[in-house]
Amino acid sequence: MILPDKMLKLRFSLLGAATLVLTELERPQTVSFLWEKVKHHAEVGAFGKFVLLLDFLYALGLVEYDTGLLRRRSVANDSESV
Repeated sequence: MILPDKMLKLRFSLLGAATLVLTELERPQTVSFLWEKVKHHAEVGAFGKFVLLLDFLYALGLVEYDTGLLRRRSVANDSESV
């Protein structure tokens, strides 16, 4: 489900659908507001998959959650891990 295969197209895998979520996360917003923006896309589908997408993006270090807002991590934040 993370990567595409013979039966699962890239856009429906977690890797592909995560790009959609990142695109919609142009500025910091609440999780519920982001859900309202992406829930109608076939790539996201259900709230359970949306949560998996957020977990996946967080594990990759691409998003962060602070004071009730979800935001994309900037390149400047990567200096913490060096």
